[in-house]
Amino acid sequence: MKVLLVDDNRLMLEGLHNLLDAHHIEVTGTAHDGLAAVEMARELEPDVILMDIRMPRCDGLTATRLIKAENPEAKIVILTTSTDDDDLFEAVKSGACGYLLKSIDTDDLVEALDQAQQGTPPFSPGLAAKLLDEFKRVSNPDSETVASKNPSEKTEAPSGKNLNPRQIEVLRLIAEGLSYKEVGARLFLSERTIKYHMAEIMDRLHFENRTQVLAFAGRMGLTSSKPSK
Repeated sequence: MKVLLVDDNRLMLEGLHNLLDAHHIEVTGTAHDGLAAVEMARELEPDVILMDIRMPRCDGLTATRLIKAENPEAKIVILTTSTDDDDLFEAVKSGACGYLLKSIDTDDLVEALDQAQQGTPPFSPGLAAKLLDEFKRVSNPDSETVASKNPSEKTEAPSGKNLNPRQIEVLRLIAEGLSYKEVGARLFLSERTIKYHMAEIMDRLHFENRTQVLAFAGRMGLTSSKPSK
């Protein structure tokens, strides 16, 4: 795994670099602001980018949007001290595939990087639940807010009725935390086929990223009862 570290705190960067080296994870580069991160992501093509939020010249959320615009497949995990809900929601909207707090344990960070590389969004404890709550709020606003002057103009929230049985099964296994490869093994399908099904699911539900799909799965009761890390 090749990781790009982005943080304006040089001591933090050095500590992360040493930590990942100790776990045999290659740090392919380090950047001290968002603009440098965009350039290095383009040049180095890392497997995962660990991105801070508060940085000079260009913050991490703006850098995330710029990187995703150039490379939609980029896996960017926010690593920050911010527990602000707005930062969390904006990070996901910007295209981040995970959101971790800097208080995270070493083993959990290494596991989170592995999850991100495998396509499973990593979140610090409690943050995935916040995303799910926000998704429910947006999907089910108060009737007064939803009501249009013209009742025929109401927009329905995405429904599981849009998916076929195979897609629902794929979504259920993904929501349980399995990687595409593990889902494929469980269903006797190739990893490429699972990725195709996920693309179809996102298209049918009109979602833009995997985190929105997982939040939808939670709303539909498809997620595992096990607490996520």
